[in-house]
Amino acid sequence: MRLERLLKPGSVAVYGASENPGPGRRILEMLDRLGYGGAVYPVNPKYETVLGKRCYRGLEDVPEGIDAIVFCVNRRLVTEPFRLAAARGYGGAVVLDGGFAELDEEGRRRQEELEDAARGAGMAVCGPNCMGVLSPHHRTSLYTSNLLHPEKLPGNVAVVTQSGSIAIGLLTDCRRFGFSHVVSTGNEAVTTTAEFIEYLADDPDTRVIATFTETVRDPERYIAALDKAADRGKPVVVLKVGRSDRTRRAITSHTGGLAGEARVFSEILKRHRAIEVSDMDELTEVLACCQGERWPTGRKLGVITASGGQAELILDLAGDAGLSLLPLSEVGRREARRVIGSITGDGNPLDAWGDGRFDVNIPHGLKVLADEPDVDSIVMVSDSRDDSPMVPTRYTQHLAEAAQHTTKPCYFMNTRPGLFRTEFADALRGSGIATIGGTRQGLGAIDRLARWSMPRPERLPEPRSTARIAAYLSNRNRQRSHINEADSRKLLGEAGLPVIRERVATSREEVLHAARGLGYPVVLKVASDTIPHKSDLGLVATGLADETALAGAFDDMAAGLERLSPPPFDPVFIVQPMIRDAVEFFMGVSRDPDFGPVLAFGLGGVLVEILDDVALRPLPLRDGDVNFMIAETRGRRLLGGVRGQAPRDVQAVRHCLTALGDFAWAERDSIAEIDLNPVMALPRGQGCIVVDALIIPREKTP
Repeated sequence: MRLERLLKPGSVAVYGASENPGPGRRILEMLDRLGYGGAVYPVNPKYETVLGKRCYRGLEDVPEGIDAIVFCVNRRLVTEPFRLAAARGYGGAVVLDGGFAELDEEGRRRQEELEDAARGAGMAVCGPNCMGVLSPHHRTSLYTSNLLHPEKLPGNVAVVTQSGSIAIGLLTDCRRFGFSHVVSTGNEAVTTTAEFIEYLADDPDTRVIATFTETVRDPERYIAALDKAADRGKPVVVLKVGRSDRTRRAITSHTGGLAGEARVFSEILKRHRAIEVSDMDELTEVLACCQGERWPTGRKLGVITASGGQAELILDLAGDAGLSLLPLSEVGRREARRVIGSITGDGNPLDAWGDGRFDVNIPHGLKVLADEPDVDSIVMVSDSRDDSPMVPTRYTQHLAEAAQHTTKPCYFMNTRPGLFRTEFADALRGSGIATIGGTRQGLGAIDRLARWSMPRPERLPEPRSTARIAAYLSNRNRQRSHINEADSRKLLGEAGLPVIRERVATSREEVLHAARGLGYPVVLKVASDTIPHKSDLGLVATGLADETALAGAFDDMAAGLERLSPPPFDPVFIVQPMIRDAVEFFMGVSRDPDFGPVLAFGLGGVLVEILDDVALRPLPLRDGDVNFMIAETRGRRLLGGVRGQAPRDVQAVRHCLTALGDFAWAERDSIAEIDLNPVMALPRGQGCIVVDALIIPREKTP
């Protein structure tokens, strides 16, 4: 499939061309306004000419091998001419109308017919249910809207969006950046976001790729496309919706796709060096930030302003957002005071008001930041807009001059997003300086681009596949929906996880004998493949201090088992020593439907459900993953020891989490879920212990 035939076509057929208002007319008009130089073939049996161009009755009359065709007709009229276009060797197609897989089963069937025809012919397809494609550098528009100022469109930002309105919104503002390609992909029946990213990674007109994503149609190819773009030095900026249940249901009805777990997707983006944003403001500012000639290589920001209050506000907002504004060094503060006089706080943000001598203080403050070792990027703040009654200052000139004498990237920022003087943005662009807006959004954009510039963590050696679970299930000659905790712990112990000492018993006498060997106090549980969750059924008793308490707990559980219907399969009793002076953690593995096994870590016991304080990483693990997972949770503070408690054995927790990740990846074909809760973190030097475990096999184990 050659996407250049769709994005840079040498010939275009417009099926449903008309002089009546509508997409068939708008596309012809935009091709003319852009100065498209290729052959154009309007197709409509009702007309002999359309807008001065010869109009063809049907595709049979149009030459074979046309590069791209856009269908501007109702969905019910698309199927047959689409098949004919595929059969005649057309390179690409745009299907604008909706009412396909996102609507109902009939629409899904109609969309599948298009897929079959296109794939058989190797034809790239945009849509259906989309706005089309626009390639300003190639002067091509198969895009259904007219644009007011086509001469302002060309730039280095490529947009791939599953929402047509997002494309419309971005195209309304070309003041700070223009576009190499805009692709409204809609339902992605044939050609997916991943394939467009692959193409754009090699496109010479594209420097940064922006995507609005509702669902990922081809996860493995999507990941490979992100890696390819990163390797080519092109950030992929992703605005992904689907964080709430209501949004995920809406996605199904909009494009016929399914949205996965948002937190897992965020971790996938981090791992593969994409830049995630949460709203349109953040997206726009990252794209604007990328217009700078130099990009940040570190996260340390240096900000200069002419207002003490503004400096304080910026410091607050930057702190809340986790941005790095380190204090000026003592040398830097002395040098700033030498010319400016009194400065606010610790000098970053640097209030350069001083005695009001802007033309002296601002250049000096910029030089201080340029010389400061703990500043990677320089940001000048000055609020302005085109219709401001204020007289423009010379700040931009000072910044442009300072940028010539430093290798650090420089930015001009409004504290509110979207507001700036166009003349300033135009002048600074010629100096290689990007104009950004919004303290949170603008400074956050620099920080995101700085993090993108950092090297990816190295992949660790992949654990060898062990097939322990498949062999285990095969030996028992039946498929099990759950592997009870005794058997789960045995498998995990063989894989190197630190599991608790325990005895398995089937009678009252065996239980009492086991406890005498382990020593009181003890814990008594029932284990069965058909009882994955025991506490709610009264089948767990803790802190049993003597034989009397243990015997009573056994009798109660035995009676409870007899009342269960249907009776549990092969129940056994487990006796464990009672663990004291420990902090409980949760470790687990689940299977994301798109991206496979995911490792989880957080506070254990009931807190995992109450606080939802869980760090996630897709498997296999990369260097540093386990350390960062522990650091991201609130439970990390308990590991250090709080309120007089001893610090926990962090190294043992790391080892256990790593061993679980390696086991889960090695057994990925057999595992649906692993749940270790709790894992007891003991005082430093004493290790950690897996107390409760449950493995849920995949339904069809190889």
